[in-house]
Amino acid sequence: MGDRHGRTRRLGSLTTKSRVSKEIKLRLRVIFLDDSERTFEVEQRVLGGDFFNKVCGHLKLLEKEYFGLEFRHHSGNYVWLELLKPLAKQIKCEFPFVSSSSLDTSDLFFRFIVKFFPPDPGQLKRSLTRYLFALQIKQDLSNGSLTCHDNSAALLVSHILQSELGDYDEELDCHHLEMKQYVPNQEYLDHKIIKFHKKHRGASPADSDIHLLEVARKLDMYGIRPHAANDGEGMRINLAVTHSGVLVFQGNTKINTFSWAKIRKLSFKRKHFLIKLHDKVGPSCKDTLEFSMASRDVCKSFWKTCVEYHAFFRLAEEPKTMHKTLLFSKGSSFRYSGRTQKQLLECMGSGEKKPSHFER
Repeated sequence: MGDRHGRTRRLGSLTTKSRVSKEIKLRLRVIFLDDSERTFEVEQRVLGGDFFNKVCGHLKLLEKEYFGLEFRHHSGNYVWLELLKPLAKQIKCEFPFVSSSSLDTSDLFFRFIVKFFPPDPGQLKRSLTRYLFALQIKQDLSNGSLTCHDNSAALLVSHILQSELGDYDEELDCHHLEMKQYVPNQEYLDHKIIKFHKKHRGASPADSDIHLLEVARKLDMYGIRPHAANDGEGMRINLAVTHSGVLVFQGNTKINTFSWAKIRKLSFKRKHFLIKLHDKVGPSCKDTLEFSMASRDVCKSFWKTCVEYHAFFRLAEEPKTMHKTLLFSKGSSFRYSGRTQKQLLECMGSGEKKPSHFER
């Protein structure tokens, strides 16, 4: 009798071990801001937040809430990884098996990028965080999304050169600018870039990051991720969300700002994004503005970004449950997950007591 019970326990133990060993693993590729790549192995059942924390742990990043993981959704649009939702449900896991314990996710990749842009980069307490922000500015400048006047572009590139090369050296600068493209139409700015670089003598890479961010934050397109839409009259515009509220652009020109204080409610209905205001606006005296986007998925994705921006910059602490707030939308329980900026600043205190060491 006792022997039979012993065998049963051993068999149960073996079954459990077998089940654990067969737990499907996901091998997920992440591209970082310095263009380096790393593959992370996680269990299929983990939440998005578990994967995100693993990536941030690899970087030894403390101010992680400013960042996010972006990936191409099965619908074809780029979306943010949701931290409270199971990872497998988000990537749809429609991949062929490559072995009994893993899935082929070779076509899928995540981009680790800045998600929340603070109005004052001086609020970033860690030098690693500022370095990653500087890389984001460098990337946005290079791909043309951070548009600016020639003087500003040349000044930004000059700070990047100081960070990468050190003090001005004519031969080195000329060769570097010839080999690397930091900004569209750079060949017309070379003389201005060199002129500015000469003035940065003695600045360390960490100092250069700070100077770069100080210039970038004053630009109209700093932190702007445009979302194509049409207004109520059918005019093509772009919507964007920032720490201050929802912005409307025509091309690269800002034509309207709806601050959080003016907004009573944000919602979406099918592919229509709705802004309900406290006061009536325009000649028609409407209190609700409607914008049409490409699809319901695109519209919902932008609404989610607004929910997160509002929570991160406006709330004192992380919302625990989804109540009917100004950003409530019928049928969705989505909410922000993570520390708010206020909590982050309190947690980080006055900044680093010792400079952190990391490889550039």
